[in-house]
Amino acid sequence: MLRSLLLIAPLVLLAACGRESEAAPLEDTAEAATPAEGEWGAGAARASALKVSESNDVYTFDYSYPASASGIAPLRALLDQRMEEKREAHIAMAIDARADADEGGYPFNPYGSGTEWLVVANLPDWLSLSANVWEFTGGAHGNYWFDTLLWDKQAGEVKEPLSLFSSTEELQSVVQKDLCRLLDLQRRDKRGEPVQRDSGYGTECIGLTDVTVILGSTNRRTFDRIGFLIPPYVAGPYAEGSYEVTLPVSQAIIDVAKPEYRSSFSVVS
Repeated sequence: MLRSLLLIAPLVLLAACGRESEAAPLEDTAEAATPAEGEWGAGAARASALKVSESNDVYTFDYSYPASASGIAPLRALLDQRMEEKREAHIAMAIDARADADEGGYPFNPYGSGTEWLVVANLPDWLSLSANVWEFTGGAHGNYWFDTLLWDKQAGEVKEPLSLFSSTEELQSVVQKDLCRLLDLQRRDKRGEPVQRDSGYGTECIGLTDVTVILGSTNRRTFDRIGFLIPPYVAGPYAEGSYEVTLPVSQAIIDVAKPEYRSSFSVVS
């Protein structure tokens, strides 16, 4: 029976220059790490980031989330549940693969899984998070992708960013032209030549079904930026890595938001 090693980071509040502001897409890096009075309720001062790390000769497993999420009890419980479900599935898969390798007499490389949740924006009514997710399951190389969630502080529940809009199709009709224009500029920089539209794999204009949409803020009150995290293979080959495109929120974007959420957005001034 495998014995996992569980290491939990010390319970300390992150400073403003710490993990919460490190490498978070669209993040307002001026955001204070400590909550406004009453924002998290009782026990807020004890809220801390969490980092779990396990490693042995069969698998590695890493999972972390920031203090802003830890300070919201139901969100912390949800992330803990997701972590444990992911951990159990990952360990079971690694154990099976190790057994197959032993039986078949071929080398086994330890499986790996990592999830890092980061703050995108912490607003009076919303906490916007994104995640970098990585996995290795014995192939030629690992793969990585992104995740996102919004915590609605007023409703006390998780929402997906796209659920704030009338439909994915309507939002796509508004943002796709600028999304693909900026994506093509990044493709050009990586490839050393302009993109010729639809001339083969990795030249197509992409939609929203294969990207992760995140909502950010520069004013710390409303969402005024919208980001698109594009994992490997979606916009080009694995060797090119991922892409990230950020657009300012326009009135056209606000117009396709559901009426009850339009006040959560503002046009960049």
